[in-house]
Amino acid sequence: MEPQVTDRPEKSRYEILAGDDSTETAGFAEYHLSEGEIAFIHTEIDGRFAGQGLGGLLARGALDDARSRGLRVLPYCPFIRGWIGKHPEYSDLVPEARRARFGL
Repeated sequence: MEPQVTDRPEKSRYEILAGDDSTETAGFAEYHLSEGEIAFIHTEIDGRFAGQGLGGLLARGALDDARSRGLRVLPYCPFIRGWIGKHPEYSDLVPEARRARFGL
C-alpha cells in the first residue's frame, strides 16, 4: 500500500503511515493550531524509513490539508520551512507579512 498521511488532532500532529500494510507510524509533523493558523514545530521520520521520500510526502500531505482547511501556515520547523522553500507553490500558505521572518 501507498504511504498515508493522516491528521491526529488528539496528538497535535500529522502522521505518515507506511510499511507493508501502511499501519506503521513512519514519521510525524507536530503542530500547534490556533485561530486560523497552524504552526509546524517539529518533523521527524523514523530512521528505519529514511531515504524513502516520506518526509516530503508528509510535508505535502500536511500542507495540502492546511490549504483545504483555509489555515495560514507558520513553518517554525526547519524541515517544513525548507520544503516550502523548495516548493514555492506552497509559499502562499505563509502570511505575506511573515514570509521574510521565515526566509520565504
